[in-house]
Amino acid sequence: MLIEQLIFTIIAFSLFVAIFTKMILKNDTSYITILIIQTIGIVINFLEVLFQIKINTLLFILKYIFAIFLPILILVLEKNGKSYFAIINLLKAKFYLKCGNNKKAKKILIKLTTKKPENAKAHRLLAELYEKEGGTRKAIDEYVQVIDNDKTDYASYFKIADLLYELDKKDEAAEMLTNLLNKKPDYQEATQILGEILIETQKYKEAAIVYQEGLKYNPLSYELNYNLGIAYTMLNDFQNAKICYERAAQINSLEYNCKYYLAQIALIYKDIEEANRYFMQTKDIDELSADSYFELSKISLIKQDKEMAIHYINTAIDIDAFKIIPKVKKDPIFIPIMAKISFPFNIEEREDLKKLQPKEIDTKDHLEEMADITRHLSYDDIHLLKKNKSKPKKIEKSEKERHS
Repeated sequence: MLIEQLIFTIIAFSLFVAIFTKMILKNDTSYITILIIQTIGIVINFLEVLFQIKINTLLFILKYIFAIFLPILILVLEKNGKSYFAIINLLKAKFYLKCGNNKKAKKILIKLTTKKPENAKAHRLLAELYEKEGGTRKAIDEYVQVIDNDKTDYASYFKIADLLYELDKKDEAAEMLTNLLNKKPDYQEATQILGEILIETQKYKEAAIVYQEGLKYNPLSYELNYNLGIAYTMLNDFQNAKICYERAAQINSLEYNCKYYLAQIALIYKDIEEANRYFMQTKDIDELSADSYFELSKISLIKQDKEMAIHYINTAIDIDAFKIIPKVKKDPIFIPIMAKISFPFNIEEREDLKKLQPKEIDTKDHLEEMADITRHLSYDDIHLLKKNKSKPKKIEKSEKERHS
């Protein structure tokens, strides 16, 4: 027992001196905590020797943990490039964050990143904290520091791009996302936002290429298929748009925008029955119901069914007179039933319906406009339109030509 206590004392004291020396050389008071813990272990051993008592198992284990194992662990970690100061302060910051004390956590993280600028974890925590507080620019600066210290932190690449997008710095965001996808082409969220930016800036061809590439890695993504359909639509490539919308509808049958688009594409190609079938599926969806009943009324007039046409158009007006009445007055197809249409005296714009995204409104308007234009074309003209539409491969080829 005396030999064991002697060996313990020598090792514990040596470790105490080693930790104390580190504190002096680094001028780092964070080591005081571990020195206090070591002292507790040494005191337990001293009392055991002084009073010649046999301590219980718990105190025996604590003695070795406090005075031997913990300081050895710290020395090993620091030898392998892990900073005790950083570890302790990261743990403290996380503790304060969990307790909701963001101010204290921020203070600790700022101190840590100032003293250890190479600590990517601290910069990331600080960036997330700034982001929660709405400090977008400060968050971006911290995420940049993360990337500077860890080039493989793709999540931080994405975060920077996403925050730049929020600040309406679309060109910078697009450049960041392009760099990210060059490093990690299967990053679906990056593909999604880059495509969104390209669609917003009306670069539909480039958006189609980005979505095509993304679908190689995520073929069952509803968002990628749906948005590729939108890109093709704005390129007037309705055949490929139809393929994308059909695939999106198979992946998620509860998303009805693509079904409304499929109905409009069917109208463009004079497939009245298919258009009718899709509009019947979207007529009960709040943001699409008025337009769907409006289109069903036009289909009924094409079929010479005036009674159903009157019923459908009056239903559409009941749902959203503000939107539908100007369209009725503009379209000569309704002239034969104009006397039977109920026009209300007071027309107010409805605000309670779910709003479509700008890209969805643009796509919807474009398809409706094209359907109106092609309504006056012959079946031979429509057949020629189908025949002349580009395939996805041609878009890929044109991209290669652009780079060559």
